[in-house]
Amino acid sequence: MSDSVPLEIDVRAVAKLRSDGDDFLLLDVRQPDEYETARIDGSMLLPMGELGERIGELEEHKDRHIVVHCHHGGRSLHVTQALRQAGYTNVQNMAGGIDAWSLEIDDSVPRY
Repeated sequence: MSDSVPLEIDVRAVAKLRSDGDDFLLLDVRQPDEYETARIDGSMLLPMGELGERIGELEEHKDRHIVVHCHHGGRSLHVTQALRQAGYTNVQNMAGGIDAWSLEIDDSVPRY
């Protein structure tokens, strides 16, 4: 497990990464219906329950910064820890999830 980056990152720091044009993958681990309800543009959907069989889809991103998010931060924290255990060293959980994103960054993203 890597200690190179903090386990969590807040929504303001993620917004800054986006505005600065940093190269990172925003990984959404919610369910497809949640993704249809509210999403952050540019995010990749990979539901937490499908991670085991679909982790290979992330292989090309193994050396990139990956920010994982869900609704409030619980599921994404589990996925962040699983990815770190699988050798992904630059993975962080977006604390507060898409709900915090809607409240603090972009109120056009619906809350549910």
